[in-house]
Amino acid sequence: MTEAARPPAAVAFDAIGAAYEQAFAGSAAHRASLGRLLEELAPRSRVLDVGSGTGRPTAGTLAGAGHEVLGVDVSPVMVDLASRRVPEADFRCADIRALPLEPAGYDAVCVYFALLQMSRADQTRLVRRLAASLRPGGRLVLATVPLDVEDVAAEFMGQEVRVTSFGPEALGELVTGAGLTVEWERHTVFTPDRPGAVPEPQVFLHCTRG
Repeated sequence: MTEAARPPAAVAFDAIGAAYEQAFAGSAAHRASLGRLLEELAPRSRVLDVGSGTGRPTAGTLAGAGHEVLGVDVSPVMVDLASRRVPEADFRCADIRALPLEPAGYDAVCVYFALLQMSRADQTRLVRRLAASLRPGGRLVLATVPLDVEDVAAEFMGQEVRVTSFGPEALGELVTGAGLTVEWERHTVFTPDRPGAVPEPQVFLHCTRG
């Protein structure tokens, strides 16, 4: 595949690599979200980690607790890092938008900041597909930057990206429209650990499938 034909997120995160983990390692809200999910999961749950990055903290925390984790990321550099750093989990280099998902195949799905370089239509379709991949009563954890922006040019960790997201109210409608119920919601502001970083709003949603 030529560089021009690769998904923009793959190009950006191949370049960012391990620096992403260092910049976001201090997120107390992310750790709290994972801690809450661990309390909710039965032993040996099947978990899908969308946009798994370096594998830490999400896949590493869940696999370390004995859960069966599949991480999916569009960046081959990230998948290679994750496979080496979290060998107890499985990782696949793929575009989640095109990856077949087993209906009711997972006990939980994690989507930590993996939607931001997708169009609103793609985000909507994907959340519905992910909801359908949960067993009844399964958990979907979604974290994003809750801003009302669409295809806006931005610089992220030295890479030129285009960002799309939903404001808080529209984000809630997105998940409820997928048949999910929001059980827990946390809003916070986080500043990545890197020179020149600015504070960014974040929201963490824990949802269940009825």
